[in-house]
Amino acid sequence: MDEEYDVIVLGTGLTECILSGLLSVDGKKVLHMDRNDYYGGDSASLNLTQLYRQFRPDNTPPAELGRDRDYAIDLIPKFIIASGELTKILVHTDVTRYLEFKQIAGSYVYRDGRISKVPSTEMEAVKSPLMGLFEKRRAKKFFEFLQGWKDEDPATHQGIDLDRDPMKTVYEKFGLEPGTQDFIGHAMALYLDDDYITKPARETYTRIILYTSSMARYGKSPYIYPLYGLGELPQAFARLSAIYGGTYMLDKSIDEIITDADGKFVGVRSGTETVKAKQVIGDPSYFGAGKSADGGKVRVVEEGKVIRAICILKHPIPGTEDIDSAQIIIPQNQVNRRNDIYIAMVSSTHNVCAKDVYVAIVSTIVETDRPEQEIAPGLALLGPIYDKFVSVSSLYTPTASGEADNIFITRSYDATSHFETVVEDVNHVWKRATGKDLVLKKRETDQEP
Repeated sequence: MDEEYDVIVLGTGLTECILSGLLSVDGKKVLHMDRNDYYGGDSASLNLTQLYRQFRPDNTPPAELGRDRDYAIDLIPKFIIASGELTKILVHTDVTRYLEFKQIAGSYVYRDGRISKVPSTEMEAVKSPLMGLFEKRRAKKFFEFLQGWKDEDPATHQGIDLDRDPMKTVYEKFGLEPGTQDFIGHAMALYLDDDYITKPARETYTRIILYTSSMARYGKSPYIYPLYGLGELPQAFARLSAIYGGTYMLDKSIDEIITDADGKFVGVRSGTETVKAKQVIGDPSYFGAGKSADGGKVRVVEEGKVIRAICILKHPIPGTEDIDSAQIIIPQNQVNRRNDIYIAMVSSTHNVCAKDVYVAIVSTIVETDRPEQEIAPGLALLGPIYDKFVSVSSLYTPTASGEADNIFITRSYDATSHFETVVEDVNHVWKRATGKDLVLKKRETDQEP
């Protein structure tokens, strides 16, 4: 391992794999290492044996769940927004050739003790129990205002300044009820809490337009999902990196991050071998996360834990018209919390479990010292649960930009139900490591996912 590289990437989570793919395309010589013998790190998809080994080392999976190879269960549940930033990267890099996508069949929101479908058509909106007749008229005017907005045409602004006026002002202008605000802010703009209401309305506007344009793209829901699970995404970007000369080493222990007298990155030691590079990019677990997070390279973020419960079901979620996949959002106001609860359900249609089995993952940001109780409202919506695997993970973020020591650390995967914050992190790390903005140009040959 005497070779010197431009960049060593540690960990094969999605963020790291996207970065190694993009850096390889950019002409950088990349070495990608992972201590695990599978791709994906924290964002991997596991077969049944791997799942039981991770959560219950002494147990083997029950035979009635079927074959190991029929399963690809995500450790971190997220869906891809059809018109979102990850889709743009997939299209730009042409990794869509390695992936097949299927639509998520429905998006739901919990309100007043029941779940209701987020309307995907004008007809569904008219029939939706989420709003009364007069509220529907007000909401229609609100959405028409957003769709008609043109920055350069003050006639479309109706006296609103998106960059100055808080979202609260926009809601009040159209007289929207608190329940409707909840539904728009959490089920469409996909905010985790209500902090956005007092901030300038521009970001919320952008998020709602993204949601509605994604919904319009495929109908039914704004989300798509890769066949064989989310673990396919890092692998697709790893292939991209390999095509452009990237080198991969799985099942490789990372024993030491070597720095010089000034603390600048020099290389990585694995056993008796050392490999050198100009820069290192890696996930927080390679830089003391969970060991010396006090005063080290990473720190726990505020509200720094996420609970996720992977639930195996023998039936679709009740109240969803037996659809094969769904997202359900429980806005925090509905259950007296500060943060929303998310449910993501997929099934054999997505090649992630055996026939007649469904996988639902319930997650939220931890607020108390009894995390499992916090997801009880979500678990209660699932009906009988065949088996359940619960994890509580700390969320880490780097303490420095990395520009001083050439050590660039990514963030942990947050509680959001989509990949927009992952792409945000990719952009930030790219800018810090290369000194330039990540610019995606659409290729002529691209296939849309």
